[in-house]
Amino acid sequence: MTTLLETKATFRAADAVCFDVDSTVIKEEGIDELAKFCGVGDAVTDMTRKAMGGTMTFKTALTKRLAIIRPSREQVNKLITDHPPQLTEGIQELVERLQQHNVQIFLISGGFRSIVEHVATQLNIPLSHVFANRLKFYFNGEYAGFDETQLTAESGGKGKVISLLKEKYGLKKVVMIGDGATDMEACPPANAFIGFGGNVTRLQVKENCKWYVSSFHELLQELEKI
Repeated sequence: MTTLLETKATFRAADAVCFDVDSTVIKEEGIDELAKFCGVGDAVTDMTRKAMGGTMTFKTALTKRLAIIRPSREQVNKLITDHPPQLTEGIQELVERLQQHNVQIFLISGGFRSIVEHVATQLNIPLSHVFANRLKFYFNGEYAGFDETQLTAESGGKGKVISLLKEKYGLKKVVMIGDGATDMEACPPANAFIGFGGNVTRLQVKENCKWYVSSFHELLQELEKI
């Protein structure tokens, strides 16, 4: 079992840091925002809670939520334009500091690629470092499902992405940072996990992880020790 001190040491020595996006890098849950925008907010928020609480497989929850929302391409684009995702305080500075230390940054999200790419661009993270779900649309722009072949659509998908990254880039020390059960489950193969409660506290995560932070400034302070 890794200790708090070991987790902190791994973070300081990481060659890659992987961030969850919804309620971690950004303040909101992208799928809930999309649901609200499409007028079905309450039904979908309840389903998100079940998914994050670990009472339903991720793919099942995603399928059910999207069946309620059925977002068109136009609605997704309008959401990003009218209600762009709000970055969590301190994330920009943290990503910059990690990049200055030549740490590779990846965004691994069960959310939607179109929204996550917008976030990546704001943080100067290459789009090739984004792993998220792809919505599918018919030629007329209507909702046509999602790409079920993406690793991020599966339960345990974030861990599968990290295994892939370790193999592809020869990474030795990978840290996963996130607010939810799916993030914690990605360690292992991640070498360390840091729970983030700056936007929402999930007790299952808070009680079971070695290092739980409520602000990215705590991570910035740790980097000062390098």
